[in-house]
Parts: sequence; structure tokens; C-alpha cells
Amino acid sequence: MNTWTEIKIAVNAADIDKAGDIANVVVPYGIYIEDYTNLEQVVEDIAHIDLIDEELLRKDRSRAYVHIYLEPDVSPAEAVAFLSERYGAEGIAHEMELLDCAEEDWRNNWKKYFAPLAVGKKLMIVPSWYENVDTQGRVALHIDPGLAFGTGGHETTRLCLEMCETYMKDGADVLDVGCGSGILGIAALLTGASRAVGVDIDAVAVRTAEENAALNGVSDRFTAICGSFTEKVEGTFDVVLANIVADAIIDLSECVRAFMKDNAVYIMSGIIDTRADEVRAAVERHFRILEERRDGGWVCLAACIE
Repeated sequence: MNTWTEIKIAVNAADIDKAGDIANVVVPYGIYIEDYTNLEQVVEDIAHIDLIDEELLRKDRSRAYVHIYLEPDVSPAEAVAFLSERYGAEGIAHEMELLDCAEEDWRNNWKKYFAPLAVGKKLMIVPSWYENVDTQGRVALHIDPGLAFGTGGHETTRLCLEMCETYMKDGADVLDVGCGSGILGIAALLTGASRAVGVDIDAVAVRTAEENAALNGVSDRFTAICGSFTEKVEGTFDVVLANIVADAIIDLSECVRAFMKDNAVYIMSGIIDTRADEVRAAVERHFRILEERRDGGWVCLAACIE
């Protein structure tokens, strides 16, 4: 079994979002955030005290941790140097610890920090390893993120899910650009869409999205494509979702119109608030902004064709 390296980074809980965003630059998938700040609220939201281990409820709420997992051929020294420099520049006090970790360990360690989560008015995001969850009358979306981005817990994904709930009509055809775990397209199918296409340049993400579609019984209506959407996707859609990053959204906005029906809605998330004005200006060259929502330093936009 290959030995990976775990970098455990301790920061003040108030800095965890920014610390996690910086860590994602080092490795996009082998990462999880250990943050106990809102455990009580999560427990209240899902109304099941036993969904979160009592030991976790006793944790120090003032500290949070970023766990990064590096493949055997990646230099821990370079990663630590980069992180130290970036955290120092952002004024984030931190402590780092290097640990050996078997690959199978890190694939499973993060699961204990991922509990069922209510999103919007319709959905309950349920980790695939949970059983007998009270969904409170919501539609259960069973998800196993694997190594692909997208659990529903991050503000970017949650904002996108909530915006999609507002603008998607029954029977809609949905395109998710940068689909990751497939959570957005699958959620759309479970709440009224007739067809969803997810496209991602990462083969791991595409495989994970296909597995999650099967887990939710929507494989017959969900298509996952590996590659550039402009080269691989055909047809037009009622809703186009893009939970990616600011630069990609700016580029996407120049060509995505060709994949949209006349009354389609274009929903964009993953936009850090410091770049919101820049992204909005770029999008408005091609679309009319319908709505903007913000949460935790992140921005989500909905737009339509003029």
C-alpha cells in the first residue's frame, strides 16, 4: 500500500474558509476541513443529535483544521513552503504537522465530519454511508463525493442548489459545466428536471458523478461527459449551471449562450466576493443579471439572455 503524506494545518476557526481556499490550490481533491464551529446548528437543522458523534460535540470550537493529503510522488516540503508563504501573506496564524497516511485511511477519515444537510426548501443531502435518516419530508439526495468536489456543504454548492431551486421549471433540460461529484445535475433531476448533462475535464469527477447518479436512481436521465464542454456537449438547455471559479466563468460566459434555449437561465457560483464586480461586468456583456446572492464571502449569480 502506498504511503501518502498528510499535512494537518491548525488555524483559528474564523480563518478556516480562507485557509481552506488556499489549501485547495495545493491539491484540489485530497482535502477535508475539520471545523466544529456550527455543529450545534447542524444538529438542530437535521433534528437528530445522534447524527454527530458526541465526542465531536465536545471539541474546541475556537480551532479548526485543514487536512491535505499528498500522493507519494508529491513533495511535502514544497507544499508546506507554499502554504506557509500564502498564510503569512494573508495574516493567518497557523501550525502545520506532517503525518504518514495510508491512502485508504484518508479516503475514509473525512467521512465522519460529513452529516446530512438540509438545503433550500426541497433537498436533504445525505451521505451514502448514512442509513435511516429522517429527511423531514424533503427529497433525499444521496451523495458519495469520493475524490470529486461537491458535497453540498460549501457555500458555493449550496448557493447554486438554492438558486437552481428558484429558477428551474419542471421538465427542464440541465447542463452542469464542471460537474464534480454530479450533485447539481442530480439534484435538478430529483426536483423536477427531465434530463441533465454533467461535463468535467477530470475523469475521476465524471466517474464519481456516474456513480452518484446510479445511487439516486437517475442514471437513465443523467449523462456524464469527460472533456471540454464546447467540444463534447451537443444541444441546448433550459438551465446551465457553472459552480467553478471566477476566471472560468468569465471565459465560459463568452461561449455558453450557444448551448442555451431562448428562455434559459445561466446560474454561476464559486465566485469569491473580491472578484464579484469583475465577473458581473463580464457576464453583463452577454446576459442580463436576474439575481445575486451572497454567503460566507462567496457570490452566486443568475442571468438570462437579453
